[in-house]
Amino acid sequence: MKLKSLALPLIVAALIGAGMTSAKTPTRGRMIKRPLHIENKTGFVQVHGPNLIKPDGSQLFIIGTNLGNWLNPEGYMFGFGRTNAPRQINDLFCELVGPEFTADFWKQYKDNYITRKDIEYIASTGANTIRLPFHYKLFTGEDYMGLTKDQDGFARMDSVIKWSRDNNLFVILDMHDAPAGQTGDNIDDSYGYPWLFESPKAQAQIIDIWHRIADRYKDEPVILGYELMNEPIATHFDKETTARLNAELEPLYKRITKAIREVDPNHIILAGAPQWNTNFSVFQDTDFDPQLMYTCHRYGGDPTPESLQHYIDFRNKTNRPMYMGEIGHNSDEWQSTMVQIMQDNNIGYTFWPYKKRDNSCMMGVSMPAEWDSIVKFSEGPHATFAEIREHRPDQALVRKAMTQYLDNIRFENCKPQVNYIKSMGLYVPEK
Repeated sequence: MKLKSLALPLIVAALIGAGMTSAKTPTRGRMIKRPLHIENKTGFVQVHGPNLIKPDGSQLFIIGTNLGNWLNPEGYMFGFGRTNAPRQINDLFCELVGPEFTADFWKQYKDNYITRKDIEYIASTGANTIRLPFHYKLFTGEDYMGLTKDQDGFARMDSVIKWSRDNNLFVILDMHDAPAGQTGDNIDDSYGYPWLFESPKAQAQIIDIWHRIADRYKDEPVILGYELMNEPIATHFDKETTARLNAELEPLYKRITKAIREVDPNHIILAGAPQWNTNFSVFQDTDFDPQLMYTCHRYGGDPTPESLQHYIDFRNKTNRPMYMGEIGHNSDEWQSTMVQIMQDNNIGYTFWPYKKRDNSCMMGVSMPAEWDSIVKFSEGPHATFAEIREHRPDQALVRKAMTQYLDNIRFENCKPQVNYIKSMGLYVPEK
């Protein structure tokens, strides 16, 4: 792909680290101010103090994006407000067009939303890492996104891993929705409380799923690491409840890691903090695994070094890498400033998200004209069967809109958000 104009230093910086040590190991990456070279014989990205070392011994500074909304739908990316968790979106579509059409919709949605072309485009911007959020139900026999058995989680992961390998990208596997819910909000598809921490059955299930994932990918160097759960324990609970739940987090991380290490000694373990990946004070044993790194998130606030100081202090105290797993949804100026701060302080980052409706992403999706009727129904009264029957829009129009949406989300029909991509510290190739 041919590059469009952008400051030459950014292009040079993004290309310095390009190259391959083997056909299977990606090494693309931005060089930071003081590049290291540490012997690494494992064949995998490894933790070395506060830094990440690639298989060729050079330093990896993470820069990339999240494939959010693909395997973990979120309402706002469809234009919904109240209907914002995966199960709620599925129920909404079933109310509008029935379960059979909805199941077919989800299958095509998964086929169209992220494809090889999307991964090739991400790589062409100079990114080196993709964070792949996923729902635990993709690895169970539960009803999810059009399937009630023989879920396709591994097939979807396998595809992204292969495409990423072909395009010199690393992949972080992120369990965004854990059994019973780890957050207590729409993002974990839960019931308003992180029941994971009170359910031995759910804890056994998350341990089993991570064990199976690690066993499958133990020899895959394209995978940078395993993010055990996204944004555990929200800020919505009283002080006593929050403290009790927070105390359960690190012990569960240790149990999951122990199961992973039974089959996979090499891949990095990524641990997010409670309260939207911000409260690192709860962690007491930061050396429970040699390949442990921490991940923070940041949305809003002033774009200053002081706004990240608590993350920097924790990183310096523990001598562990700190990675900004999610950032974005702000002005281009804000994002550009934060990118410079993160680069100056050796905090790699993946912006959220890669693709969604309209803007504030790398790739914008145009919504069908008839989609407004779906949004109106989602925001209006439909809590009872009578309300559903009374307010449901014409089914033919809804089917038309949903079918058109499936076409609109294809890579070739999406629009690159040029200024957003530049604000990430990347450059804009031609589609």
